[in-house]
Amino acid sequence: MSEQQEPSTSCSRKEERPSTPEILMCESDERFFQSLYEFIEHEKQYLQCPEEGPDELRYIIYRSVFNKVIARATAYKRLLLTIKAEYDDVIRALQKRGDDVRMAQQTLTASTSHPKSLTTCQGRAAELRERISVIQRETVELEEEIKRQKLSREQSTWIPGLTVAESEDPEALDKHLKHLEAQRAALLDRKSHCVSLEVKTELDTKLQAAERHRDQLNIENNRRKVLYERLRFVSDRLSSWEEEKQQVPLEELLGSMLENIRLTNVRDDDVRSIDAELFEDDEPTGVDESKLLTDHLDRFIELFDSAQYEEAALLAARSPRGVLRNLNTMEMFKGVKGPPGSLPPLLLFFQAQLMTALAGEGLSADLSLQLVLCVLQHGDTQLVTHAVTNNKLTFSEELGDILVEHAQKNPAVANMCLTLATVIYEACRLDRKTALSMCRRGLLHSATEFMNHCKDLTFEDCMWVLCRSSSLSLLQLLTEPQRGQAAILSVGGACSTLLADPQQQKLALQLLDSFVSRGRGLLEEMILEDSRSTVDVWANVASRCSKLNRADLSLAVLTILLNQSGTRVLSPDLEGARLMEHVFL
Repeated sequence: MSEQQEPSTSCSRKEERPSTPEILMCESDERFFQSLYEFIEHEKQYLQCPEEGPDELRYIIYRSVFNKVIARATAYKRLLLTIKAEYDDVIRALQKRGDDVRMAQQTLTASTSHPKSLTTCQGRAAELRERISVIQRETVELEEEIKRQKLSREQSTWIPGLTVAESEDPEALDKHLKHLEAQRAALLDRKSHCVSLEVKTELDTKLQAAERHRDQLNIENNRRKVLYERLRFVSDRLSSWEEEKQQVPLEELLGSMLENIRLTNVRDDDVRSIDAELFEDDEPTGVDESKLLTDHLDRFIELFDSAQYEEAALLAARSPRGVLRNLNTMEMFKGVKGPPGSLPPLLLFFQAQLMTALAGEGLSADLSLQLVLCVLQHGDTQLVTHAVTNNKLTFSEELGDILVEHAQKNPAVANMCLTLATVIYEACRLDRKTALSMCRRGLLHSATEFMNHCKDLTFEDCMWVLCRSSSLSLLQLLTEPQRGQAAILSVGGACSTLLADPQQQKLALQLLDSFVSRGRGLLEEMILEDSRSTVDVWANVASRCSKLNRADLSLAVLTILLNQSGTRVLSPDLEGARLMEHVFL
């Protein structure tokens, strides 16, 4: 019967055995540990080891298994050997004490078997019993110490927020305890300022009811204002009728007045004038307005302290006289963090500002800059587009520069940001930056047409745009006549300026090569029609081409210049140079 029960017991023990975490084991390790478990169960059944209590045979089995684990281990072999050595020392000490106890018991038994030495044996027996009790007590203490060390080694969860070394350092633990106490005090203080959702819902309901009641009063008030205006009109006509000595019958006068009242609509301006004249007593006094503002601020602080940042942002955006639409309020939202997964409080603040701002009533310049920086940082270009197109920001050069910089760092939204920057620059009458932003979008013809219509753009401004959007196509458009009008830039002046800049010399040479490739006659025609460039300018162009090892371009330009004076260049030597100098003198 016991043999039949043994496999089921073994099976139950296998089922109860905790599985090794899959994250630490591979398939080969699983097979290895499974073989070890089977080996243990087989040996225990074969040697008939007891299920509980200390046993020599079971100790031998587990020591053999531990040796196999150590032999397989690589990274932790030294640690496992140290643990095994410690356990072996403890077990040997326990075995030695057990042997001493058994030897003492045998000696006591042998001594009591001889009557002559009974007294001596009794004394020795008492001594041995005392030694046995001491050994047993020390054994119990040693077993408890082994359990404590085993529990300490098996501990895998340390104090959150601390490393293993800090968890064993008293000073680090004291410091961490003070930090936790400070956090607890802050949370309790914050909790004391919060209200329950039931209270918030009740207050919101009351607020909505009050707003509906106020709207009804406003409607009734406007109706009474219109009635007052009509009565005043009747009163004025009756007064004038009396002053005119009743030249018109009263019935006719009243009929005409009623007809005029029916056909006349009271405008909003008239209603506002009625407010100023008739209802001055109903206007809130300074004390009432101050109280209203105080209540508004208290409500805002209450919402902000209770981490209801969306509601607080809307309340700040609708504050009386815009007292909370400033940088100080922005810094409050910037200095806090919202719950995980929610929008940042600063972004909520700016969204509320744009939501409540009327078209054409832009935010202040400082708030506009901070808003665009924040919104672009979170990748919401649609919100910036809404703000710019609806004129809800204060446009400035810095605002356009922020959009251009963002476009350069984020090619995916570059076209949109440059378009918005163009709108801002044009509104600020920054003509050259407007043209440059067009060029960066690839709208070269539009930029050229815009520059052609801007009378305030100077030669230096056009060269500034060209150098920052270096393109042969743009240079050709700027140096060609547009619809019968003179070119924006003279070819000689543009080439002379570009050749003086080491970074733009290639662009000037490309322009000259484009003229030469289409025939020397075209180059000569271009030089002759370039009335804004003097001979000295073209001589400078030829000289710089020569220094850049482009003697072909230099010779072509000089030949055209000398031909106009009736002299031909014979050779590009010193004599020819002296001849040319004589001609120009």
